[in-house]
Amino acid sequence: MKKVCLLNLGCKVNQYELDGILNSLKENYEVTTDLENSDIFIVNTCAVTSEAEKKSRQILAKIRKVNPNAEIYICGCASQNNPEQFLGKENVKLVLGNTKKGKIGALFGQSGNLVEEVGADYEDDFFATNVRTRGYVKIQDGCNNFCSYCLIPYVRGRSRSRDLQSIVKEAKALSKTCKEIVLTGINVSDYKINGKPALAQVILALKDLPCRVRLSSMEVGIITHEFLDAIKVAKNFCPHFHLSLQSGCDKVLQDMNRHYTTSVYLGKVRMIESYFNNPCITTDIIVGFPTENDADFEKTLNFVKIVKFSDIHYFAYSSRPGTRVSHLKQLNGAVVKQREKRLEEIREKLNLNYRESCIGNIYNVLIESDHKNGKACGFSENYVKCYLTGNYNEGDMVKVKAVSLFGDGLLCEEIV
Repeated sequence: MKKVCLLNLGCKVNQYELDGILNSLKENYEVTTDLENSDIFIVNTCAVTSEAEKKSRQILAKIRKVNPNAEIYICGCASQNNPEQFLGKENVKLVLGNTKKGKIGALFGQSGNLVEEVGADYEDDFFATNVRTRGYVKIQDGCNNFCSYCLIPYVRGRSRSRDLQSIVKEAKALSKTCKEIVLTGINVSDYKINGKPALAQVILALKDLPCRVRLSSMEVGIITHEFLDAIKVAKNFCPHFHLSLQSGCDKVLQDMNRHYTTSVYLGKVRMIESYFNNPCITTDIIVGFPTENDADFEKTLNFVKIVKFSDIHYFAYSSRPGTRVSHLKQLNGAVVKQREKRLEEIREKLNLNYRESCIGNIYNVLIESDHKNGKACGFSENYVKCYLTGNYNEGDMVKVKAVSLFGDGLLCEEIV
């Protein structure tokens, strides 16, 4: 039996799709997700930043070191964006983009360029058997936002939604082995049924599953009283809202072609807080957008302190050829690094403050791994890392009380 190695770069959507590929191959091949000697390698590439695209190319050399005679099959966003960077490379047999991923096993032996334009219909080719404690279900693909810095609409196509029955079928199957399901997509907030927003309908359709349900990154526009009224009915919904911000300056938001202001964003956060007790509000911020000056960045720093985010994922702006602002001169690297350092200092304080606010509260912790100091480690429903002393197995759901700060999370005690 031939051995296939599947390697993923990039987002949770890419990981979900790789899991789906794995599921389609496991009956006929020995399959691994570790970089080890294999007959065939599948690389699911990423193009969200120039660094991610570079890593997608560099992994080819690592594969050849493991097996100089391996066949390499490429798919994903980097190859959709620019297949030429992979075509003709040593050992590369076939280059796909973001279509036909789910059928890649049937294409083994073929060679050349099979990158196609992404279609208007949702490709429902994946059914991921996820052995992780936390399972992912993709409900949507593509994006219509066209943020001025973002390549994703060009490589993932327009927004399209998966059939609700298909989502429920996969979620029910996953719930037999996973204690938590994360609904993911390129822009899950744009999930629609018959052209109308329907993300709340997905959550309500899964409210009776014997597992938690969590949402991945959301756009702030999805937050309405109607949406929050609906999802609060689902008792298995995790009160963790990752709301993309990108900048705390209205001028920069406009330059980014983001469709809200900071005042609108803040109002949505406060709305969430009126529905859920101490919800986890996390976000993304781009540091060093080409039009961001020192005063603009100061506004971002002030705004994140006003919102009081639980955590912040930040990254330096990366110019992507073909986007609306790719022609603009990038900021000095030293300036960007200094801004990142200042944001990190605030992020650490905000995260500490949020974890302190959780002490004394009762949570359900899903155990995921053993920590090196002997403590079991997992995440609460509001996505705080929790540590417990005792014998616990991966996949255990433990009711706990948060008693103190501990490392990057909370020290908890089981409630018997």
